[in-house]
Amino acid sequence: MNRLEEQQVIELAAQGDRAAAETLIKAHQASLYSYILRLSGRPDIAEDIVQDAFVRILANLGRFDPRFRFSTWLFTIAKRLYVNAMQKHRPVYDSDVVGAARGNSFEPSAPAITAEERARSREYLDTALAGLNEEQRQIMLLFHQQEWPIARIADYMNMPEGTIKSHLHRGRKKMRRLYEETEQNAEASFESEIESEL
Repeated sequence: MNRLEEQQVIELAAQGDRAAAETLIKAHQASLYSYILRLSGRPDIAEDIVQDAFVRILANLGRFDPRFRFSTWLFTIAKRLYVNAMQKHRPVYDSDVVGAARGNSFEPSAPAITAEERARSREYLDTALAGLNEEQRQIMLLFHQQEWPIARIADYMNMPEGTIKSHLHRGRKKMRRLYEETEQNAEASFESEIESEL
């Protein structure tokens, strides 16, 4: 849905049109859930935050400023709810659940890999992602999973574009190092298990 269509749907939803409200929810629910799930690592928290975010959005549609993107407003509200929830809960990463939730990204049609390799790779990636600080993790997710341009992330995070680029660069570098360390540790552990069985 383009911005003009979205604005029309927002106006209808603000007037109480349930079908329009449902359209808004369907358009943004999967990407918001995926984003919050990746931040929190907890499906229960992600579900609660997404639900609460939509309740608040729908109750305050009249306050939406059409000069800005609706998704930015929604994600900002959800992020604030996430920060509040994180004050109560520590994140626990479940790579199977997190990996199963997809944003607007697509699967590459490159060489097929086994489900076991995919699960292991997902686990290493989640470990590396968990090793980033909160700010870097959020920027990485918005850029790579939600496919937001740097300018939009900078506006959302209230940071200069150069700072966002630095966080992306440092975050990728750190994730690469953490991924490789996790992979090496897993291989060493596996080799040790094999040797002990012999």
